[in-house]
Amino acid sequence: MDKVIRITSGIFILIFVIFAGTGLYGSYVEKEYRRTLVSTYSYTLMISTSGELRNVTFFIPVPANPNGNSPFVEQFSIGNFTGIPVGWETTLLGSNKATMVKIQTPVVVGSDGAGFSVRTSSDAWTGKVIDTKSPQDRDIVLRPVQETKEVSCAEFKNSGPGATCYRYQSAVYADYESSPNTKVEISSTIAGKNEWKIFEPAYNRYTNSISVTMLGENHGWVMVNGELQAGIGSYNVPALSQ
Repeated sequence: MDKVIRITSGIFILIFVIFAGTGLYGSYVEKEYRRTLVSTYSYTLMISTSGELRNVTFFIPVPANPNGNSPFVEQFSIGNFTGIPVGWETTLLGSNKATMVKIQTPVVVGSDGAGFSVRTSSDAWTGKVIDTKSPQDRDIVLRPVQETKEVSCAEFKNSGPGATCYRYQSAVYADYESSPNTKVEISSTIAGKNEWKIFEPAYNRYTNSISVTMLGENHGWVMVNGELQAGIGSYNVPALSQ
């Protein structure tokens, strides 16, 4: 009987140690994930032209969530954007569908009277975990998003295993005068990334971009091509307790 009691007690002690160790491990993993987690959005807008543009007005999508809210509204308001040329007037316009930046300038021309290119960018830190798996449903992408179609990730670079890729249609407004052979290119990119370190550095992310090329002057809305690569990286993360 004593032997049975000793064996039973040993089993209970072993089970207790296993459960206690599992709990301590889970607590450590969650603590380190919380402590090291950094979630960041990076946004870039590029406009280039091969020749002079006159009386220029653009409406270009700014990354926003499904309600039209964007972390880059504050970045614009505090001037946290690099590369905006002197004399360019920028105004943010928002609705419950999308957020756009209105750009106006009398003339766009390079110092040699020919081509010109501008690249403006900004980063925004967020206190929440970014939804990098389905950003088009719940997070920040370049909107409007129309006619979404899932495609093979082989069409994209650096997607990695487990990613999901899409193409869609969006729109920009471009009103300017130019010579018939002037080429104008507009592109925007937003990337959302969660980074942390438990035993080694890890991350997950998504990237979203739109682009369009126009030839000659334009006076109105233009459909643009959108690309989205979601679910890139590691999702082996703890379920956070409240």
